Amino acid sequence: MKVYNKLVRDHIPDIIKKDGKLPTTKILSDEEFKLELQKKAQEELNEYLQAKTNKESIEELADLLEVIHALSTVHGYSLEELEEIRQQKAVERGGFKVKILLVEVTDPSYYSC
Repeated sequence: MKVYNKLVRDHIPDIIKKDGKLPTTKILSDEEFKLELQKKAQEELNEYLQAKTNKESIEELADLLEVIHALSTVHGYSLEELEEIRQQKAVERGGFKVKILLVEVTDPSYYSC
């Protein structure tokens, strides 16, 4: 018996059963679900960072996006609201298209004393 104790997608127990195995599952409370989604987000981000190919990378990004969708709902926001906030921040602060690396910031008033 292998113990996982991790959040899985909704169809995973059925897939395990079709493979002739017996999964043991539990339905989480809202607070447990939020905490497990946060762990899952870290797991998926780590898997993305370890991806070796573009195909692996896009698969892991899709998994991460699925977790982000679920987290948005947990925090009481629709996907549309999440996208509106993302767009608003892009207008106000920009996106990441220009590839800017901020190296340092100097405060001229610090040197005028």
